[in-house]
Amino acid sequence: MDELENRKVFVMAAFVVVAFIFLTRLFYIQIIDDSYRSSADNQALRYVTKYPARGIIYDRKSQVLVQNQAAFDLMVVPRQAEDIDTIAFCEIMDIEKMEYKERLSKAKAYSSYRASIFQKQLTSDEFSRIAESLYRFPGFYGQKRTLRTYPDSVASHVLGYVGEVNAGHLERDSFYRSGDFIGISGLERQYEAELRGERGLEVLMVDVHNTVQGKYSGGNRAVEARAGADLATSIDLDLQVYGERLMNDKKGSIVAISPEDGGILALISSPSYDPNLLVGTKRARNYQLLASNDSLDPLFNRALMAKYPPGSIFKLIQSLVALENNVISENTGFPCNKSLVGCHNHTSATNLREAIQMSCNPYFHQVFKRLISPGKSSNYFVDNALGLSQWAKDVEDFGFGQRLALDLPNLKSGSVPTTEYYDKIYGKRRWAFSTVYSLSIGQGELEVIPIQMANLAATIANRGHYIDPHLVDKVGKDSNVVWSKNETGITKDLFEPIIDAMQWVVEKPGGTARKARIDGIEVCGKTGTAENPHGEDHSVFIAFAPKDDPQIAIAVYVENAGYGGTWAAPIASLMIEKFIRGSVSDSLKENRILEANLLDVEVDED
Repeated sequence: MDELENRKVFVMAAFVVVAFIFLTRLFYIQIIDDSYRSSADNQALRYVTKYPARGIIYDRKSQVLVQNQAAFDLMVVPRQAEDIDTIAFCEIMDIEKMEYKERLSKAKAYSSYRASIFQKQLTSDEFSRIAESLYRFPGFYGQKRTLRTYPDSVASHVLGYVGEVNAGHLERDSFYRSGDFIGISGLERQYEAELRGERGLEVLMVDVHNTVQGKYSGGNRAVEARAGADLATSIDLDLQVYGERLMNDKKGSIVAISPEDGGILALISSPSYDPNLLVGTKRARNYQLLASNDSLDPLFNRALMAKYPPGSIFKLIQSLVALENNVISENTGFPCNKSLVGCHNHTSATNLREAIQMSCNPYFHQVFKRLISPGKSSNYFVDNALGLSQWAKDVEDFGFGQRLALDLPNLKSGSVPTTEYYDKIYGKRRWAFSTVYSLSIGQGELEVIPIQMANLAATIANRGHYIDPHLVDKVGKDSNVVWSKNETGITKDLFEPIIDAMQWVVEKPGGTARKARIDGIEVCGKTGTAENPHGEDHSVFIAFAPKDDPQIAIAVYVENAGYGGTWAAPIASLMIEKFIRGSVSDSLKENRILEANLLDVEVDED
């Protein structure tokens, strides 16, 4: 009996202790702890993803190229939105009821109980218009995001754009979730991992009126978002803006490089587009409009992807390779024999400097013949094959025929034809100099992209080496990016006659780029007129300045603009003076370029 009584007492005591614990906890929750204090209306927890601010991109002077602005995704939890006034909601959102049903069905297919995007990327103004009414529509709420914004509306081909992830992105990288955004092109794509940051999580208490009551402090589920790293680039914003103005109503590109460190000062592909067009709710429509413009193709990055014959600027490489291989000296002369290859009227070049200054085609025809007929074999065809193999290797050392180590996607390599290439087309010992002589003047199967042309100018400015052309110098606050130095293998002293000749091209009477002259600045350049079988020839010019203290190397390529000295050379000179002095002195030259429309040329579509 005593044992039974003791058991009853024990059970009652245990019950009292448990009840006391529950009552104490309830008192703490309702009276003491504000995070749990609520009325009977407090019903749900809302898990809100905190999206990080994407890294900001700056120019070389810390001017902003791309930054962020506040935006909102309108989220919906379908289960909670079943009984709302859909007519009123559609009026506020300015959508048809059918569209509402389609979006809600899509959200339900994802989950009836979990939030998904009903409408994405609303600007602050768009969201504020509907935010004050959201309390009337349970299940709907705004989730803060950011949109990219481009203050100066330039450098679209450099900066690129972001877009929503697709199935391929989700499969390749577990970091992303449906509805996330990712860099699609340009620096946004190349440095996606650095720019994107890390997501966070916020837990909120929400009442039945869809009103946030505060942060939920129970547990350790909240995680702070980490902003993406900023990028410091080599771009000179003022020069970039000016270059885009000069190339307005023209088709082509400008690439300007700092010879000293390889940093790209300006990269222009024209026609271009306002990068702000590919931001927000109208991005998809604007993209289709840009992509459907076949005649201008503004999305195509000509500076990195367009492959052209280099034309006469290639004579600079021919000269250096010939000097290094001892097939000519700087004092070698050849007659201007137009029966070998066509040329304009001028006196015969008595030395290499004159040949470059006058851009004599027959001269370089004979130089190239010596290069690929080195006398290493008694068999003419074998000898030419051996000569071309060495020639191709020497040319590739200038960065031609290969992808440069540029930090942008979709870069092309161009093409330097090799012995193997011609063997495949014609068969071994079935081709020789007479088959490939057009290479002597930068035509034929030779293809170069504009950034390689600018890099050639930088290489000559440096007397034989180049630093990897690049855009980003620093990632985050402390991480400097290291770029490699590349040697051409050409003896440094051999560059001097070439550089002298390039100065003559610009400054001496009879030079082909007299329109590139700048008072007080020694400009060294070379024109080119690349043959175009489909219409007007292309206008080409590369240069660097000043001669003995190079600060800028540049390539200008204007499609269907004819002679290189007419359009490309003056554009380059304006860019050079703008960078070195901050302004231009020849307003007549500037206005001529700014007002020119070179898009209205007749092009043979055959």
